[in-house]
Amino acid sequence: MALNRSPKWLRYSLCVALAAVLVWFCLGVGLGGWTNPSEIPEALWGIRWPRIAVALMVGGALACSGAALQALFGNPLADPSLIGTSSGAALGVVLVLAFGLGGMGVPLAAFVGAVAACLFVLSTHHLFGGGRLGLLIIGFVVSAFCGAVVSLILFLSDDMVLRSATVWLAGSLAGAGFVPIYYALAVMVVGWLVLLWVGRDLDCLMLGEETALSMGVNLNRTKLVTVIGAALLTGAAVSLSGVIGFVGMMVPNVLSAVCGGGRGRLMLLSGIVGALFLLLIDSASRHVAYPIDLPVGIVISLLGAPFFLWLFLKGNKGRA
Repeated sequence: MALNRSPKWLRYSLCVALAAVLVWFCLGVGLGGWTNPSEIPEALWGIRWPRIAVALMVGGALACSGAALQALFGNPLADPSLIGTSSGAALGVVLVLAFGLGGMGVPLAAFVGAVAACLFVLSTHHLFGGGRLGLLIIGFVVSAFCGAVVSLILFLSDDMVLRSATVWLAGSLAGAGFVPIYYALAVMVVGWLVLLWVGRDLDCLMLGEETALSMGVNLNRTKLVTVIGAALLTGAAVSLSGVIGFVGMMVPNVLSAVCGGGRGRLMLLSGIVGALFLLLIDSASRHVAYPIDLPVGIVISLLGAPFFLWLFLKGNKGRA
């Protein structure tokens, strides 16, 4: 391929240019059609820019987190929403809202909930095993339990808490611009740096725990750091948009098949492509469903469910 033989700076420049064009194009999407961004009324900039920023942050965080969790669990089906991490974060957010707290308490609660859920799944799977299917079953159980607790809290809450919680649980970016994103951004930056730091160790872990130990990898430290990094990203993403599933599963798997490479590089690429992917899907869903602001979480689930089934059947076929 001529593009693969071209200099790195040329490929990077081309990718940056394409990303800038995509952001510019999505900026003009709205009101049932497309408007040249240079002609957008000033009043709309305060609505569209925050939504684009949140889409980029959430998509990048979920995709990077998914790439790390897949390496940690040794399972391409691992996704923050499928193994209970997102549900744990959502439970933390709803609890905070039920007690009338906000501000930094929202991403903090999402982080604590995500860490607790991820550690529970990891330790339970370590104790009882069950392979990839066992991991998914434990994740589904944790997700269902957290979902039931969230439903119970909402059922017992007043209308104000119910409305606030609905913003997070719908998996929508419609609330972008009405909540501060600086706290979540700070948490995400820490999460990205933490995961990139253990990228090489995750590569070794994917070869098997015994091989990783022989290569000098501290398994307990790597697992704990990965869980914390993934929980930081997932928790911050959930605090901004609610539960959006499958982004963390689809993007890393596609990039792994197309680009390959080490886990650190894959996490970085997943973050970039995941950000642009969610931005594109959100813009398309707003345009197609106008005047309804269709939650992007619904659209992603419609795409992700068949992808999950295909990946699961492909794995089974490979083992047969």
